[in-house]
Amino acid sequence: MFMKRSALVILGLLALCATTRAQDEKFKALFMYNFTKYIEWPQTKQSGDFVIGVIGNSAIVGELETIAQKKTVGAQSIKVKQVSSAEDLTRMHIVYVTEDKSGEATGIAGKVKGKGVVLITDKAGYAQSTSGINYIKKDGKPNFEVSSKHLAEEGVKVSAQLMALGTAVD
Repeated sequence: MFMKRSALVILGLLALCATTRAQDEKFKALFMYNFTKYIEWPQTKQSGDFVIGVIGNSAIVGELETIAQKKTVGAQSIKVKQVSSAEDLTRMHIVYVTEDKSGEATGIAGKVKGKGVVLITDKAGYAQSTSGINYIKKDGKPNFEVSSKHLAEEGVKVSAQLMALGTAVD
């Protein structure tokens, strides 16, 4: 009887963790879409599809695809692609590097620098060192850090409103 209860408690905790993880990915996808309202891409990136590349395995791909079916960025349709760091990332508007692929973020930042690509990471400290935007937890809730320096290096303009909504790191 004790073993059955223990197993049920463990299964319940695993289900709760999975639900929490899925909820986090949904928040990240919504944040990512909302970032587009506060960032201005270069003129060369304001036509055609708005492309979001995801490096690594994450449920965020499905969440972004759901958003892409209903929303646009300005007049641009949203396309979501699961990509590798070896691909030509300069055609993307946003590249999201999942936590499990964060070791590749510095190399990716070098590839997209000055190309109008917003690099978003999911690893503590990466907005200070590598990315324009980095997902964090603040008081146990999803939030984000913003680096105006890295966003400028990436070749985009960011509004003061986005800086105020997140945690500015520079």
